[in-house]
Amino acid sequence: MNLVIILHAGLATGTILLFAAIGEVFSERAGILNLGVEGMMLMGAMAGFSTSLATNSAWMGLFAAILAGGVLSLAHGLVSIHFQADQVVSGLSLTFLGTGLALVLGEGLTGQNPPLVPSFDIPGLAAIPFVGPVFFADHSLLVYFGYLFAPAAWYFVYKTRPGMHLRAVGEKPEAADTMGINVYGLRYLYTFVGGCLAGLAGATISLSVSPGWYSSQTTSGQGWIAVGLVIFAQWDPLRAALGGYLFGAIRRGILDLQGPRTLLGFTNPLFINSNFGFFLQMTPYLLTILALVIGSRAAMRKRLGAPAALGVPYIRGERGL
Repeated sequence: MNLVIILHAGLATGTILLFAAIGEVFSERAGILNLGVEGMMLMGAMAGFSTSLATNSAWMGLFAAILAGGVLSLAHGLVSIHFQADQVVSGLSLTFLGTGLALVLGEGLTGQNPPLVPSFDIPGLAAIPFVGPVFFADHSLLVYFGYLFAPAAWYFVYKTRPGMHLRAVGEKPEAADTMGINVYGLRYLYTFVGGCLAGLAGATISLSVSPGWYSSQTTSGQGWIAVGLVIFAQWDPLRAALGGYLFGAIRRGILDLQGPRTLLGFTNPLFINSNFGFFLQMTPYLLTILALVIGSRAAMRKRLGAPAALGVPYIRGERGL
């Protein structure tokens, strides 16, 4: 088990969670709980892969993936914003819809080899001992983009006027409406942005980190992990990014713990006990379930700093929270 390899792979895998989790942060900051991240990621993975194959361009594949996730998210926006339906039910339905569409439209894609997003070293920085091989060597362009995107998202949410409007819509939509902020329009916008980033996360899998189309196993539940990360991160983009990288490293470390050798070269006893290995693989998902249970309790959500109007439909003229 090599620490550099684990951290390098963790950054790549964590980039998937980074895009999905930050997209969900935007959506939930606007007051819209979207549990359809898994379905939107799967649609993004399929749309990106198939479009890249058809157009012979990975960039067109990324664009198609972003658009597919965004368009699918608008179905959730219509149901939860316009019709004020239960957001949990709508989000779960979106997961089923996205999964079903991806499986049907992705029929026959397995085994194909489309153009992929390029990977490369950053000259100079890649030569820095330890840091270079981990952060700046042989990474996809999307990984490097993630380094910049996470702090940019944090700055947008906390340091800009549009970010202040976003937080106002999720905290006190009736007050935001009084100030002339278009609550319905912003909720649609950030639901769409969240869907676009979920679609990008899916394409990051199929066109970069784990190239290929493997039907429902492509995302492997990472959409649910992203939803849990938002709660652990307390709706902060930077914390969500760090959590994504941590989960990515943990997932790779779990695989290496089942190898015949440990980090120091000794025989690994876990290699013999495969049942324990299966338990280790379940750990990230158990933590996700725990996060969702905690997040479902109103008192705990308030303590964690959840947006006050999260999951609550806004109806103009009704008394606020």
